[in-house]
Amino acid sequence: MLLESFDKQGLTFITNVLGATSEKGISAYRGDLVLVEGSFREGSTTDRKPPELLLHQTAILADSEKLIFVNGLFDELQHVPVFIEKYKSFLNPDTLTLFYVENIATPMQMVLEGITFKFVPYKEGMVWNETLELLYIEKADLKGQSAEDKVVTVYEAAKSFKIKTDPISFDEGLSKTIVVKKDAAVGPV
Repeated sequence: MLLESFDKQGLTFITNVLGATSEKGISAYRGDLVLVEGSFREGSTTDRKPPELLLHQTAILADSEKLIFVNGLFDELQHVPVFIEKYKSFLNPDTLTLFYVENIATPMQMVLEGITFKFVPYKEGMVWNETLELLYIEKADLKGQSAEDKVVTVYEAAKSFKIKTDPISFDEGLSKTIVVKKDAAVGPV
């Protein structure tokens, strides 16, 4: 399966869920997805430093060859081409995307490489919980499901999610980015 292959290649990071769904031939993954691998440690050809760039808090469905659904968090809109470049051979026009982006203030959609990308602003919180809220999925809707099948439920709900603006170009999207101010106070005092 494709997601298991990503895992063996070291493209998954901080894995929460990785396994088969109850739908034949479909696997689910939740965790971070590597966009730029870390460099090899000095003198090693197998030991890498931590990834340089991640797609955070992803929820992904895939069959043996293609990504069916990708949900996650980009720190910046400008990182989207890095994702496309790395994973474009696993994407197709039917791939459903729903991404949160920290440095946008309004929802936007773009068609890149023939795939419709849906982007929504991200403020704070867990992407999984934000996605459930965005798609009007109640915790009770997920009760009794395996962790993998919960991703299928999110995918099914995401099919009807619409962004009410026309697609824009990537350059236009970049012109609408905002500066993200993060609080310096982190952790216990």
